Amino acid sequence: MNIGIVGLGLIGGSMAKSIKKRTGHSVYGIDLDGETMELARMCGAIDGPLTEQTLPKCHIILLAVRPGAAVAWTQEHARAISHNSILVDLCGVKRKVVQDITPIARQWGFTYVGGHPMAGRERGGFVSSTEDLYVGASMILTPDGETAAEKLEILKHFFLDVGFAGLTFSDPEEHDRIIAFTSQLAHIVSSAYVKSPEAQRRRGFSAGSFQDMTRVARLDEDMWTELFLEDADYLTVELDELIVHLNEYARALKENDEEGLRALLRDGREKKMAAGGC
Repeated sequence: MNIGIVGLGLIGGSMAKSIKKRTGHSVYGIDLDGETMELARMCGAIDGPLTEQTLPKCHIILLAVRPGAAVAWTQEHARAISHNSILVDLCGVKRKVVQDITPIARQWGFTYVGGHPMAGRERGGFVSSTEDLYVGASMILTPDGETAAEKLEILKHFFLDVGFAGLTFSDPEEHDRIIAFTSQLAHIVSSAYVKSPEAQRRRGFSAGSFQDMTRVARLDEDMWTELFLEDADYLTVELDELIVHLNEYARALKENDEEGLRALLRDGREKKMAAGGC
């Protein structure tokens, strides 16, 4: 198959490298950064640029850009997408993207499925992309009732071949509600945690727990601002819930409540065990 990739940063670049390593598919990519395009060509991640000539030949097109850019690109290039093509966005939020791209796909007659690869690294860009980023990861898809079974079968084989451990099917609403907790909240907590003045004085006093808590604070503020605002309703609910629990710990400490603190810690440990390998 011919695979088109829009955006060759961490997600798109890793997708291109994974496809070239694990499949016999041809990859055509496009990125606004000229140096990225040159690096992708030189290392063999793409077979050529995604152009007006190669786009209509693509069987699967992956949008590895921010939500607003994904919608804008689709609007601009929809007429050149083949009726037999499957367009999949790889954005971290789904409701607004699916809402905006679905009518475009219906108007021009190609298949569109929302997607979100559950993989990433704290550093972005093509230079951070890797051919193994998706190995063992879950690929979330949000098809609607009009998505043909044979198209989903094509996507299933494609993503498994690339290295994903399996597919998770959801709808945009459920996706955004859960992702607010499992991904976005963690990034906000990490960003807030590292703002303590002690973060600059911790040399020689930090180990794995500090690294775990601060790893994702090294984020792309432009991208995450867009994601957070698109999911602000669910994300603020999770933030409010976290603040309630943090205040419980603060109260127990301020009141020197040994039993209360022990109970809070026990409850957290038991909930972690009940959640399994989350």
